[in-house]
Amino acid sequence: MDTKLPVAVVPRRIFIIRGHRVMISADLAALYGVTPKVLLQAVRRNRERFPSDFMFQLGRRETRSLSGREAGAGRGNYAKFAPYAFTEQGVAMLSSVLRSPRAIQVNIAIMCSSGGTMGSSRRCSTRSGNS
Repeated sequence: MDTKLPVAVVPRRIFIIRGHRVMISADLAALYGVTPKVLLQAVRRNRERFPSDFMFQLGRRETRSLSGREAGAGRGNYAKFAPYAFTEQGVAMLSSVLRSPRAIQVNIAIMCSSGGTMGSSRRCSTRSGNS
């Protein structure tokens, strides 16, 4: 996935589940350019960084409700396991466990999309590469 970051899709992939604004693991994996399996392996290796208010696994009913929406929950994507939902704090933590320049850029784009759709009210610079 060497294409430019699809920032425009980020607001459409934020859902309100259990009263939290979240992004689904498969959508995040696609943005980061990894498979959902690789993303969740990184999370499992660093489980102490992801308390329940950063990330939670969806139930069957929640997973089915996503199937009809524009999410990575299309038919067949979650055949074996229910997806995980990441809150803004969980998304921010992902860059520390994935440790790649792309992960940092994706996190900045998510936090800055639509004026902070995930809940952040801070204005963001459109420049990247400022480490």
